[in-house]
Amino acid sequence: MGHERGDKAENMAIDGKLVRELAELLAETGLSEIEVEDGERKIRVARQLTAAPVAQVAVAAPAPVAAPAATAAPAAPAAAPAEDHSNAVKSPMVGTCYLAAEPGAANFVTVGQSVKAGETLLIIEAMKVMNPITAPAAGVVKAILVENAQPVEFDQPLVVIA
Repeated sequence: MGHERGDKAENMAIDGKLVRELAELLAETGLSEIEVEDGERKIRVARQLTAAPVAQVAVAAPAPVAAPAATAAPAAPAAAPAEDHSNAVKSPMVGTCYLAAEPGAANFVTVGQSVKAGETLLIIEAMKVMNPITAPAAGVVKAILVENAQPVEFDQPLVVIA
């Protein structure tokens, strides 16, 4: 009987780092809860939604900082034909999209630019990790469907390459 309790206690050990990362992910994405399951262990992190509108306003605020370089590009993609999104490179994760390597730097790609397979199109930050999103094949950038510092969802169209 005593041995069973030891096993249960071991299974109930909580990974504090994972809980903190999940909490950060909630804050970054605006989600109200997230649950991770690993065998018999299940971790659920939830937060009150009353703070969500404040968080969303704060996420939108940094966009104007990089807007001078990005304002011309987002205006054109908005006018891009909607049916052309079939060729779009989609987001493999939830995170924040960045069109340049750092604030003030030139964007990785612009509309009309030719790209090679494997060339970085943009970066998605997820849980403090910068993930380069690359061109799946060579082509020409037809539209950039996101703005700098914009939160993106899984499978959201990002860039159209034809």
